[in-house]
Amino acid sequence: MTQQSGKGLLLVAIAGLVGGTGLPIRPVTAQVESQPSGLEQPASAAALTDDLELYLDLTDDSEAESFPLVPTAEPSSPTRPGRRPAYVPPSPPLPPSQRPRVVQPANSGNAAVDSPSPTSGDPAEQIAPAVIELSPTGRPPSPVVFLAMQQELKNLIGRFESALIMANSLDAPTALTLPDRPPVLTAAADSVNVASGRGAYLHPTLGEAQQLLNEWDGLLAAGKHGEVRDRWLATRAALWENFPTDRPINQGEIRAVWLDRGTIVRARSPQGLSAIFDKLAAAGINTVFFETVNAGYPIYPSRVAPEQNPLTQGWDPLAAAVELAHQRGMTLHAWVWVFAAGNQRHNRLLNQPADYPGPIISRHPSWAAYDNSGNLIPRGQDKPFLDPANPEVRSYLTRLMTEIVTDYGVDGLHLDYIRYPFQDPGANRTYGYGEVARWRFQSVAGVDPVTLNPRASGLDRNQQIQQQVLWERWTEFRVQQVTSFVETISSTLRRQHPGLVMSAAVFANPEHERLQRIQQDWGAWARADYLDWIVLMSYAGDTSRFERIVSPWLVNESFGSTLVIPGIRLLDLSNAATIDQMQASRDLPTPGYALFAVADLNTELNTVLAQTQSGSPPGPTTPYAMAASRYAALQREWSWLLTHQRLWMDRNALEPWIGEVNDLGSQFDNLAQEPSHRHLENVRAGLARVRTPLNQGVLVDTTNSGYRLRSWQHRLTAIEQLLEHGERSQP
Repeated sequence: MTQQSGKGLLLVAIAGLVGGTGLPIRPVTAQVESQPSGLEQPASAAALTDDLELYLDLTDDSEAESFPLVPTAEPSSPTRPGRRPAYVPPSPPLPPSQRPRVVQPANSGNAAVDSPSPTSGDPAEQIAPAVIELSPTGRPPSPVVFLAMQQELKNLIGRFESALIMANSLDAPTALTLPDRPPVLTAAADSVNVASGRGAYLHPTLGEAQQLLNEWDGLLAAGKHGEVRDRWLATRAALWENFPTDRPINQGEIRAVWLDRGTIVRARSPQGLSAIFDKLAAAGINTVFFETVNAGYPIYPSRVAPEQNPLTQGWDPLAAAVELAHQRGMTLHAWVWVFAAGNQRHNRLLNQPADYPGPIISRHPSWAAYDNSGNLIPRGQDKPFLDPANPEVRSYLTRLMTEIVTDYGVDGLHLDYIRYPFQDPGANRTYGYGEVARWRFQSVAGVDPVTLNPRASGLDRNQQIQQQVLWERWTEFRVQQVTSFVETISSTLRRQHPGLVMSAAVFANPEHERLQRIQQDWGAWARADYLDWIVLMSYAGDTSRFERIVSPWLVNESFGSTLVIPGIRLLDLSNAATIDQMQASRDLPTPGYALFAVADLNTELNTVLAQTQSGSPPGPTTPYAMAASRYAALQREWSWLLTHQRLWMDRNALEPWIGEVNDLGSQFDNLAQEPSHRHLENVRAGLARVRTPLNQGVLVDTTNSGYRLRSWQHRLTAIEQLLEHGERSQP
């Protein structure tokens, strides 16, 4: 290999690690589900007592994963479901109902039933790995990893300074005043100045971080890789340890958490559930995604579903949760599994066979979807899915969700498993071949989709082109089954309940990957206003990966009035790393975050949240007031920096900018108190005038001034998103 080619390969590797989006994933302990029922009489709750503790050891599972992404396509005209056919047209191979039902067991052995193998191939059980994973033996990282470590330290300095400035400015006035004399900056306003003491006034640890960055290249050139590694770890730990956790974050945010079924079962009663809601309220949580339908079982006594979860029979957790949330000023969203209708891992807990498909498919076999080999559950996965193309399935789900929203007065409906199972078209492992789906597609395309192959071989060129066109048409058909259901359920429920917040937990994969592998086109749903919130399952092993997963959607894309909220998975994430990811969210253009899940919310983290999220800033029900609150937080930061002579611009520009900032604060107050189109337009015009000087000619005396300016712009974008959302949702 020539030196030039080697250098080229190194650049490619660096680009893939530092700036790429097509990143690998690693398995992680999965979230789990559990639920009872069967073809025969289901086991009673009393009979399940011996298995309850084992059940409670399992972690609940919503979808589990996400990676970086790209833009989304506009939806094409939705395909409307037809009537269920009386028969499946004869076409080889046999329809699924006439084939042997080969249901893949989740795993063999008791241990594997409780949690998936670390080498599980199910993408829904995986988490995006940390960008920086250092060897526990102390082996020096590669040059590419050192580059990622250097960039991460710069970003961590930015996040740390964000937290410090917000905390220090808590009591600063919102009205900015012109300094008596111009500040004297300690250095030029480069992106990150490590040659001076800039920013160290905020905290001494910043000086140590600056020093390491200043010496970084020299240490590596001298071969002191171990020293760089050790000092980087020590500096990161020191910054994490000194995040300000003793003062509240006084700005409006969506602070959401998924309250999993395992925790609900463990509560055992309304009284036990009350203690959980007390804990969440103390932590400043204002939105709860309450697991209401899981693996085909509602957690409440339903008139629509075949049976209630046996482990909650005897009480109504949903009714209790709605009352408890509202008593504490929180909103409660019913979290519903949509197309996933069973869970093999929990069948043995419910005295069911390993291949039991759940309470719905066991009663309605024709509602099931299959893979292209006739299996109800794809290889390596453990959940059967309903056929989204089947009108009876759609009718059942609509009646079930209508019951939840109408009978319980929930504030929102949160859709999970709103997709097909994961597939690998390149390996000819595909899914969605329900009897009705096959019939409907054949009726419009003239071919049974099970005969199509995305990687067909042995065909001439014309045949290959025809196969590819038909395959793309089949993919689009399945995408539209999911999209049209989202549209239908949203319009139906909003018409009946205008204030209902519709949201979905979605994968953050690139659009093309999502469409091909799970047929989930959430970008189209957002842009068409089918949903109010998109909640990304952006579960990542470290903050670097988290930022790379969410930034393409939050920074590079726009979804109109639909809010996009990143999710943070607590399992296997240290409390310090959790706080760091939350700070990253606050510095990005998003109105909040969602934590997965209550089962992993430990006492120490809950205490930190109680200290930093106390008080009652405006929440998701009042987007204009939340926007005003977030702008006031920025005003306090600018006021504090000006007072301490840490923010500067040309005096001829500074004086009118201060006037614009203060005027906009008054306009925000008017909008929050008396929402009107006139007040909204005044705020939008004022925002544009305030933002312009921040793009040019402003200097900030912080260690990472470039990060500071970007974060302010991101936060102003989040405010604009709340205004657009409020225009649609707030009277």
